[in-house]
Amino acid sequence: MSQAELIIINFSEIRRRSIMLWETLPESLYHWKPDEGAMSAIEMIRHVLQADYGWNIIINQGDMTHYKTPWDNRPFISVSDEIAFAAPYRKAFLDSIRQFSDLHLDQTEIIHPGNGKKKPLRKYLLRIGYHEAVHAGQFLSYLRGMDIDRPQIWD
Repeated sequence: MSQAELIIINFSEIRRRSIMLWETLPESLYHWKPDEGAMSAIEMIRHVLQADYGWNIIINQGDMTHYKTPWDNRPFISVSDEIAFAAPYRKAFLDSIRQFSDLHLDQTEIIHPGNGKKKPLRKYLLRIGYHEAVHAGQFLSYLRGMDIDRPQIWD
């Protein structure tokens, strides 16, 4: 199995668990947040989903100078709508990863647009998985703060 295939399996497992969490969110609490400086629950979901669009540009070494996402000015409708809208961008992101050889993953350097640091593509992709996993943990805390039963994601 290639490194790309393993990374895709990891991303798929992380996303599967994120969706399990997101689907427990009742519509009445979409805009709940623990404090004024935090993202609302639905904003966090969108943040994670729309990140695939940006990650795909970065890993393909595209220009992020005038970065805009297809979500700009899009109203929040529902969790299921957010997931459905994100599906083609998720597919494009995973398709990009799928085409990388082990050599490409190890030898391509990615410059992160936020901090300018260079990382091998393989390490950068693992960092992307960590980003979503951190937000899954954060979302678990949100559910606890909302006093909502949390799903068992450790199957």
